[in-house]
Amino acid sequence: MVETSARLLKLLSLLQLRREWASADLAGRLGVAVRTVRRDVDRLRTLGYPVDSTPGVSGGYRLGSGAEMPPLLLDDEEAVAVAVGLRTAAGGSVTGIEETSVRALAKLEQVLPARLRHRVTALSSATVPVPVGGPTVDSGVLTAIAATVRDHERLRFDYVGHDGGSSRREVEPHRLVNRGRRWYLVAWDVDRSDWRTFRVDRMTPKIPTGPRFAPRSDPGGDVADFVNRGLDLALWRYRASLRLHAPAEAVAAKLPVTITVEPESEHTCVIHTGADSYEMIAVYTAMLDVDFDVLDPPEFAGHLRRMAARYVRAAESTR
Repeated sequence: MVETSARLLKLLSLLQLRREWASADLAGRLGVAVRTVRRDVDRLRTLGYPVDSTPGVSGGYRLGSGAEMPPLLLDDEEAVAVAVGLRTAAGGSVTGIEETSVRALAKLEQVLPARLRHRVTALSSATVPVPVGGPTVDSGVLTAIAATVRDHERLRFDYVGHDGGSSRREVEPHRLVNRGRRWYLVAWDVDRSDWRTFRVDRMTPKIPTGPRFAPRSDPGGDVADFVNRGLDLALWRYRASLRLHAPAEAVAAKLPVTITVEPESEHTCVIHTGADSYEMIAVYTAMLDVDFDVLDPPEFAGHLRRMAARYVRAAESTR
């Protein structure tokens, strides 16, 4: 009986880990026959876990949703992570979940073993949250978008741009990204045939959702870097494109990861950068200590000429 109970716990853990499992894969992970997996699934259903099955030779199982919330299986690290996450959510940027998070945290801490409760309370007592203003996101909107990302379904929504203008968009949602107190959706814009980043607090999703689609690879290889680069570019008041006479690897080591370095040849590369003023761009570029050409805009080149003349005058005044 002890062996059977341990196997049921492991089976439940596997079902919670992945959306769908083939019967043979579960049997292999548990080290039992497919028939035993079938019996164990029946036991889980008796305990209240809604396990859906797909018939046939290649059939499998998935943990579905039921009329009641069955017990969840969490290991030590997962339980601590959930507790910390609930504490954060209680004062976070998602509207309408603060009180719910407090109630869920109270229930979780009630059943936590003493060794885990000590870790959670230690973190809480040593942490002082700093209230930060900013836009909040409706929890219903956030979960609705997350569902389209999970199910690979097209999403239609009304969007308010930074200039206050409204537009109707249709996208293939890829990932949700949280940066500070703001949430962003990275998606493939169907009408523009390109990747776009949308602020979730400016979105009003339309139901029903669209057809399913085949998911694409991450834009630029990393979604977080894609969002960071896009946001930094959007925040810059002045921008410039420069050709640096140095290998891309050497330049990248001196720049923040949000600036993309494009190799051009063995000895040159191109960067697209920006700042709040042309003076700041000039200072940052000079700190790289390499020769460079201004590709764009002409205004930055003119600014460099004026700065160069000023430096020459300063140097000649010391003679």
